[in-house]
Amino acid sequence: MPAISFFTESVSYNLPQKLKIKKWIKATIEKEGFNLQELNFIFCSDEYLLGINQQYLNHDTYTDIITFDNSEEEKQIVSDIFISIERVKENAKTFKTQEFDEVCRIMIHGTLHLLGYKDKGKAAKTLMTQKEDEYLGYRAEVGLV
Repeated sequence: MPAISFFTESVSYNLPQKLKIKKWIKATIEKEGFNLQELNFIFCSDEYLLGINQQYLNHDTYTDIITFDNSEEEKQIVSDIFISIERVKENAKTFKTQEFDEVCRIMIHGTLHLLGYKDKGKAAKTLMTQKEDEYLGYRAEVGLV
C-alpha cells in the first residue's frame, strides 16, 4: 500500500495538516505519471542534516534538504527526504514567507527531484521553480492553504 510518513530526528516539529499534505504530494506524483510506493519525510536539525551531507555526499555545508531516491523500478517512488527545520525557518524569514508555505515548498522541491527535475544550471533551476509554483498552487484542491 502506498505510504507517505513523517518522522523527526534531533528536533521537535509537528507538521500541521498531515492528511491534506499526503493527498497533495500523492496527487503531484500521480500528475507526473509516477507511482507512489513509500515516501518518508524526516524533519531534522541543521547538525543532523550536515552529518548526512558529510557522510553520504561528501559535502561539508548546511542545506535545507537532501533527497535519497531508493527506487529500484522506473516511475516508482521509494524515497527518504531529510529536511532541516532550522533552514526552513531561516528561509521563511529571508524570503518573507510563512513558515508553513516554506515547508511545503521544500517538500515539493524534494518530491520534484524524485520525478526527474533538476536544479543545477539556470534553465533547470527556472523549470524547477516553475514546477514548485505550479504544484504549490494545487494545494487548494485538497484544502491545504
